[in-house]
Order: sequence, then C-alpha cells, then structure tokens
Amino acid sequence: MAESLIATYEYEEDFLDVAGKLKGMNVPLTVMTPIPMHDVEKVLGIGKSKVRFFSLAGAILGGLSGFALAVGTAMVFVLPTGGRPIIPIPPYLVIGYEMTILFGVLATLLGFHVVSRLPAWEEAPYTPEANIDRFVISVPIEGDVSAVESVLREGGADQVKRVEY
Repeated sequence: MAESLIATYEYEEDFLDVAGKLKGMNVPLTVMTPIPMHDVEKVLGIGKSKVRFFSLAGAILGGLSGFALAVGTAMVFVLPTGGRPIIPIPPYLVIGYEMTILFGVLATLLGFHVVSRLPAWEEAPYTPEANIDRFVISVPIEGDVSAVESVLREGGADQVKRVEY
C-alpha cells in the first residue's frame, strides 16, 4: 500500500502558492482542481503537449500511404484511356487527403493514450472534494514529510490528511 498526504484548499491563490513552493522544493506532487486552470500549468512548468507530434506523424504517414495506395493500384491495373496519364495527380490527392485525416485522427488518439499514460495501471489518491469546490494537492509520502506537511498547513489548507491507496 502506498500513502499520500492530501491537502484541500478553498482559495485558488493559496493553492497556487503552495504548489509553487512544493515545486521549488522538488517534491513530486499531483494537483486536482474542479475547474480547468492554466495557471497550474505555468506554476508546475508543464509545457505544450507531445500529442501534436503524433498527429503530425500520422497525417504525413496517412497522406503518403493514401497517395501510394492510389498509385500502386493504378500501376497494377494499368488502364490507359484517351491519352490521359496513368497516374493523374488531382484525383489521387482526394484519396491522399482522406487518408491524411484518417491516420492523423488515429495517431492523435494513440498519442493521447501514450502521453497521458492510459490505462492507469497504478492506483492514485483521490478525494471527491476535487470535483466539487476544492483545490487539492497530493504528495506521496516518502521518508520524513514534516517539512512538506508544514508547507501544506502554512499555505492555508482546510485539511491535510494521510490516505492509503
């Protein structure tokens, strides 16, 4: 069984201050908020998501494979008609475009699961207040956590509790 300290905060400012202090102390932490907050990303130093690279790679692969599929089919079943080229570019762009969208979407879905580490095989601490009206910081307990606990309490936490999960 793992154990964590969970601190709940009523005010966003207190929550952000404590998260910044803990990040400065190089303490591993997890934050839970009832609303989306871009300030948390700034405080924790979270950059842009890597999912966009999966999307780009999937789109490029899809475009190339769609065009290759159309060209390969034309080369296997050669039907020269009326002096038109065997590999006409404009109609094949439609197939390339559709495959670009398909592979891009599938790669984005795969990238989302890879980057967010889903499915979650490990248990994680949770408190229902995080979905209602409180801002929550969870810190895994590793050794002596008295300094971390004092930072959580001095920051204006409503409650600090130990939770086994």
